[in-house]
Amino acid sequence: MTTIETNPVQASKGWNIGLWVAQAILAAMFLMAGATKLMSGSAELVAMGMGWAENAPFLLIKFIGLAEVAGGLGLILPTATRIMPHLTKWAAAGLAVIMVLAAGLHIIRGEFEVVPVNVILFALAAFVIWGRTNKTPIAPRA
Repeated sequence: MTTIETNPVQASKGWNIGLWVAQAILAAMFLMAGATKLMSGSAELVAMGMGWAENAPFLLIKFIGLAEVAGGLGLILPTATRIMPHLTKWAAAGLAVIMVLAAGLHIIRGEFEVVPVNVILFALAAFVIWGRTNKTPIAPRA
């Protein structure tokens, strides 16, 4: 019986690429969603299909938008610059919490068709947390 040996450097490179792809997808999604919430009013958001914004306080909508933009930036900048790269894991954790809360809100409102998107984004955020903690952590600059 033969065993297949894998090069740990290649395996690590594959994980790193996969994590960068996940981070880029998450960052793009949250930067777009956050910017939309920051630049639009309640009526515009409702017209775009965000029915929850109809009854949400103005400042809550802006806070969620700001948190999403900060999280999107936090997924990329600390890792790319290697300045405090551990913040990427915290950004992913914050976005995972937002997705849990968003899924809960959609379930309460009976908007079940949106929940799978929340679950997928949560899973990507959890993957980033796990991967940047266990598989390919990024070392800070020396």
